[in-house]
Amino acid sequence: MRIGKVNIENYKCFEGRFSAFFNEGINIIVGDNEAGKSTILESINLALTGVLNGRYLKNELSQYLFNYNVVNTYLESLRQGQNPSLPEILIEVFFDECELPLFEGNGNSEKVNGCGVIFKIEFDSTYQGEYEALVAEGNDITTVPIEYYKINWKSFARDSVTARSIPIKSVLIDSTSSKYQNGSDVYLSRIIRNDLEDSERVKLSQAYRKMKDTFIDDASVRAINEKISGKAKISDKNLSISVDLSTQNSWETTLMTYLDNVPFHQIGKGEQCIIKTNLAIRHEKSKEANLVLLEEPENHLSHSKLNLLIKAVTDSCDGKQVIISTHSSYVANKLGLENLILLNDQTVTRLPELPTETFTFFKKLPGYQTLRMLLCRKAVLVEGDSDELIFQRAYMDAHGGRLPIEDGIDVISVKLTFKRFLDIAIKINQPVAVITDNDSDYANKITKKYKDYVGYKCVNIFADDRDELNTLEPQFVDANIADLATLCDIVSISSGTYDTAKKVSDYMVGHKTGWALKVFESDTALQYPEYINNAVVWCDEK
Repeated sequence: MRIGKVNIENYKCFEGRFSAFFNEGINIIVGDNEAGKSTILESINLALTGVLNGRYLKNELSQYLFNYNVVNTYLESLRQGQNPSLPEILIEVFFDECELPLFEGNGNSEKVNGCGVIFKIEFDSTYQGEYEALVAEGNDITTVPIEYYKINWKSFARDSVTARSIPIKSVLIDSTSSKYQNGSDVYLSRIIRNDLEDSERVKLSQAYRKMKDTFIDDASVRAINEKISGKAKISDKNLSISVDLSTQNSWETTLMTYLDNVPFHQIGKGEQCIIKTNLAIRHEKSKEANLVLLEEPENHLSHSKLNLLIKAVTDSCDGKQVIISTHSSYVANKLGLENLILLNDQTVTRLPELPTETFTFFKKLPGYQTLRMLLCRKAVLVEGDSDELIFQRAYMDAHGGRLPIEDGIDVISVKLTFKRFLDIAIKINQPVAVITDNDSDYANKITKKYKDYVGYKCVNIFADDRDELNTLEPQFVDANIADLATLCDIVSISSGTYDTAKKVSDYMVGHKTGWALKVFESDTALQYPEYINNAVVWCDEK
């Protein structure tokens, strides 16, 4: 069983209704900062477990869970003397291939027959009179009166549910931070607990309770308790120290996990992430723990460790659904761009079907910065470092010294893989420019090579059409032929020795990145080839 869809309403960054669909296996959520990637994972886990940040939410309700704009609208309506409805938070998780009567019905916000759960934070009508009196008194309400709220956790059949009754068990692994309770990592403890049979949990609890008896019976502890009880005259009852057994699962938050005799919270964050992920995806009870939510696995991991983690995910997720948020192109490429979910401005976009060889190419060579192209306003693709430096300097000269990225335009060096990136760009209608050499054969290297992309408005090819000027270097020299001495001075060569365009061009071809870096850092503005200038103009087009 898996989740097929989630609806999120008024929760944190999501104002109003947001919906997302998920694949059966791996799903990769990408988006800019504050786009809502973490909130999606968090809300799914909340609806399935009732847990937020390692604690049960029913005792941790906060006004900060509500969307900021929704709260402000509510408060503004109150200030204007209106009687607005109190804000509500709704999270609905739809199950696929579910045949459980307890969860089947149309008790969801869409009023459609389905299978799933509803997690709702709403006003408790029991306090209606008290709330109305509060408003009538004209008290300055400055935030959501969370003390009047309750959690309504039901199935689509309108029956109350608990985490135990929900058929899909999820585990959230947040590698960006660690949360501890009495020294024990709450995520790791929950993974281990979920992996235990009921009989094993009982035995562990009993063993823990026996530890209390052993602790209390120790002669040193008895002596200390007698001393404490004798000195503390604050009650008729005995005061003593012991092991915490105040809750049924005390062991879960007090027992320490060790790795090679080192407390778990003392090992590196990267190692923690790998261990928790491996525990979750290699879960013995796969029918129960079948949803893994992984938050930015690239954090704290070296490249080699990240590769091991991704291999573990791909090799062990059979029978499990995995939803990953990431900023890493490597993670996205390696796990498959076909599994990508692009998140932007509360809308979801998937990559439509791409040529199989394009998906395979990026899996085999995952180092290419595909996500940079997907997440920017416009992308400029170049062959190498010199092209990137010269275009950026040309853009800066035309925009008061601003770099392209400051205007949402990312310049990406893709070597000779232009067409792979263009395959992606046309599927999502991403504005992209290609700056390339003609390699002394404009008809074949440009016109013929890119003929399949001519009809797409989002794709623009910029190249010099003069075959005799085959690369950037002779094209740049030609643009500055009227003042060759200044160019020689900037690239630190003698104009007396390099006294012809060909000599200067040959030198620059032999020192590609070096000359381009000197031009980029120079205080003197130069001229740029026409196709470079045209690409700069394209960046400003709406």
